[in-house]
Amino acid sequence: MDKRTPRLGEVQETLLIPLYARAVETRKAHGLLSDPQAVEMVDSLDYDFSRFDGARSLLGANLRTLLFDQWVREFLERHPAGTVVEIGTGLDTRFERLDNGTVHWFDLDLPDVIALRRGFFKDTDRRHMVSASVTDPHWMEQVRDSSPGPYFLVAEAVLVYLEAELVRTVFQQVGEELPGARFALETAASRVVDAQDSPGVRDVRARVTARMRWGCDNPGALEQWEPGLSLTDSRTLAQLPGPVTHRLPLRYRLLLPVVATLRRRDIGAYRCNLFRFAGQ
Repeated sequence: MDKRTPRLGEVQETLLIPLYARAVETRKAHGLLSDPQAVEMVDSLDYDFSRFDGARSLLGANLRTLLFDQWVREFLERHPAGTVVEIGTGLDTRFERLDNGTVHWFDLDLPDVIALRRGFFKDTDRRHMVSASVTDPHWMEQVRDSSPGPYFLVAEAVLVYLEAELVRTVFQQVGEELPGARFALETAASRVVDAQDSPGVRDVRARVTARMRWGCDNPGALEQWEPGLSLTDSRTLAQLPGPVTHRLPLRYRLLLPVVATLRRRDIGAYRCNLFRFAGQ
């Protein structure tokens, strides 16, 4: 890792939330996950991360990360030389957590974010950083031309910040350019999007300038967007699969059912979804 301290400039603050969430858990004696690189990056960046302290979204960000990690892990068990595309990669370390020695990997984000990322990560023969918007289809052509697939796309905390029309366009482009791709993303109910600026909102969403734009009340309805598109899994953060739950520290295994009961409506409004496109 390059020890330079990159300047944040106009980099989106939303990418710093999951980074800080991983660093916080890593510093605990028995945290949800271990990510020493996240700690190093937080320590080197000139940013006041304390503004995120106490935000309950930090726990949610880590649970989402663990779930998406599990889906990618399962994909690589079936396709060890497959291709993973991390959309809106920010300062994520999913490649470091899951690299099996044969996977082909693309880290995709806007130019300013990739410039920041290059202060910490380097391209290799199997891992490449791509400067582009998720809505620009040229990155899909680059991925398709570099790898025959199969493909797994991860869009963690990305698409909810786009207008619904743009999200649908991304789905259409993926269906055309990367047939058979799996696509992991989260959705937020319309009432969550509508209420994010309401008085009394104390979560991390109120501490950043980015605003969610896309409300989705029924992820299954997205199957109508593309012929052959199927929703293969959809979970709240209180419905984690067994392999994830079993790795959680005991206090979190005890906490999640309580949170799910006390905040059932809020928990149910946010879902992590896995889609598969027709094709390979």
